[in-house]
Order: sequence, then structure tokens, then C-alpha cells
Amino acid sequence: MHVQQHTLTRQSVLYSEKIAEDVFILGFQKNFDFEPGQVVGISVEENGPRRLYSICSGKEEDHIAILYNVVDEGYLTPRLSSLFAGDSIWVTEPRGDFLYDPGPSFWIASGTGIAPFYSMLKSGNFDRKILLHGERHLEKFYFYDEFYDTLGHNYIRCCSGEEDPAVFHGRVTGYLRSLPSLPLHYKYYLCGRAEMVVETRDILIERDIPFNHIISEIYF
Repeated sequence: MHVQQHTLTRQSVLYSEKIAEDVFILGFQKNFDFEPGQVVGISVEENGPRRLYSICSGKEEDHIAILYNVVDEGYLTPRLSSLFAGDSIWVTEPRGDFLYDPGPSFWIASGTGIAPFYSMLKSGNFDRKILLHGERHLEKFYFYDEFYDTLGHNYIRCCSGEEDPAVFHGRVTGYLRSLPSLPLHYKYYLCGRAEMVVETRDILIERDIPFNHIISEIYF
């Protein structure tokens, strides 16, 4: 995600952990409050290019975390992945309106689009939620244990590249199309790449879900 100009503060990296092939979680010191679902802009240089990342930690935790894929041809993520504890990054204030709703909702994510939903889970905001997470490979269902322990059968993994008896073989869009109906009074939160978000939104509209019940966050 590209980010507009906003005030930056220098923060110290607390940890950087590779959790799957080309996927990292980076934690840094916390000096601001946020709401689960918000994003921050990150740069490795005070005046360098910045990108937006959803916060991937609970609001009561003592640090802030982000989850990201390394894009080999990208400018920022290869540099982020080379950082160690004690190194510096520059961070904007949190913002965004992809926020938790206490009513019944579907959370629909692909890839690292799971981050805002993990923040909500870690903040204790998960009542009446059904989570659909789409990935190509089984190893990339990040935070599986925590989601499953909390949501149980309301946590549905959709894997397009590998088969397993415990997961739906296909994409999240395929899973939604397989359902005979969708509850019209639910909210539908979509977070991931543009292709998934657009296709999912089209499916929901075809199923008569009110447009104002569809909230989306696109990852570039």
C-alpha cells in the first residue's frame, strides 16, 4: 500500500521473525494507542518511501507488530527483512476505518490480509465472527492455533494449492459460492489482494448483501 505524507516517529525494532517462506512478522516499540484494524506507514529511512501495513498485534500488548511478504523486486520489504533488534524504522500514527464491529460478521482474508483480524482476535474482539482465510499453501495459515482455539469451526481455511481433509480445497470465493445462502444482516469484512476483494464483493452483491455491509481493505 502506498501512503501519503504523515508525521513520522523513529522506533526501535524489537524483533524480526520469519514465519513462512518470504513472510515475516516485525515488532517495534509502542508509543501510541490504536484500534484493531488500523494501519501504520512504515519506512526504513526518515525520508524514504513508505508503505501501509495493518497492525498485527493486540491493543493491550506492549509492542506493535506488522506482518508482510517480502517482494524481491520491491524497495521496502527486502530491507525490512534484513533488520535486527535495535535497528530503527520510521512509523506514522495509526489511522483507518477498517474497524471491529460487535455485530455478527464474516471476516474474509487472503494471505497477509489476515493481520487486522489477528489484531482484533488478540484484542478480545471476536464474538459472533466467522473467519475465512484463503492461501495457496498449508504452511501459510498464520496463527492457525490461536484462531482455531478461539473460533473453532467458525475458522475455515481455504487452500487452493494443496489438499487436506481439514481444509476447503479452493479459494475463499469458491467456498462462498458453495454456500446455499448468506445471512443478509451480517457485515462482511474483506482484506487481501484486489482480485480477491473485487471478486468476493461481486459474489456478495449477487447474493443481495447490502453494499453498506461490505467493508474492504485492499493490499497491493
